[in-house]
Amino acid sequence: MSLKVLQIVPGTSVDGPGLRTSVYLAGCSHGCPGCHNPASWDFNGGQEMEAEEVAEIVLSHGFNMTLTGGDPLLHSDLDAVEALIRLVKAQGKTVWVYTGFVYEQAIKNPCIARIIQMVDAIVDGPFIQSKLTRELPFRGSSNQRILSPDGTPLY
Repeated sequence: MSLKVLQIVPGTSVDGPGLRTSVYLAGCSHGCPGCHNPASWDFNGGQEMEAEEVAEIVLSHGFNMTLTGGDPLLHSDLDAVEALIRLVKAQGKTVWVYTGFVYEQAIKNPCIARIIQMVDAIVDGPFIQSKLTRELPFRGSSNQRILSPDGTPLY
């Protein structure tokens, strides 16, 4: 099970509460105008890494983890995404996932729904440039929501 990893950033405070290690996965087809990371859209980008290897790096920093990208829920190997989450959660860390899918759409896919049920929070929705915000924590545009796995708003 391998992941296409663009970057692993330890100690960031913009992708969830507290200091976190953000894992940027390659691949996104949402194509949001104004996206802050269009280089992440390429599904063939990044470096191939095993889920265990990524988990080891994340856990070595001691922070909770955020999966972003690209869109982790569009990753070519969702089994590897699931394995990474399991490994990190098994060590007592929280996991947030950013996705361009709207929650109600995402949970219709059984593979994606299974991943959502594993995480502590999902930041959903496409980035919409006309709704750009700097006031709402951990979001780029005001349409995006921070939800628990059951769809309950967290922030």
